[in-house]
Amino acid sequence: MPGEIDLFALLVPGLLPILAGCVLLFVVLDLVLARLGFYRYTWHPSLFRVALFAAMFSGVSLLLWR
Repeated sequence: MPGEIDLFALLVPGLLPILAGCVLLFVVLDLVLARLGFYRYTWHPSLFRVALFAAMFSGVSLLLWR
């Protein structure tokens, strides 16, 4: 994974596009889980949401890291 990416003549950190993709994926997954009523079965829904996003972002980042 490159350290920096040239985006329209602006250097951005290499993890920024991964973060943006994970945010979009998390929003969709969160809406689906909320509509299914999954959060009624979790101990602390807000903590579960944070942990889910952290796991998604870390997993994708580690998969793309070389």
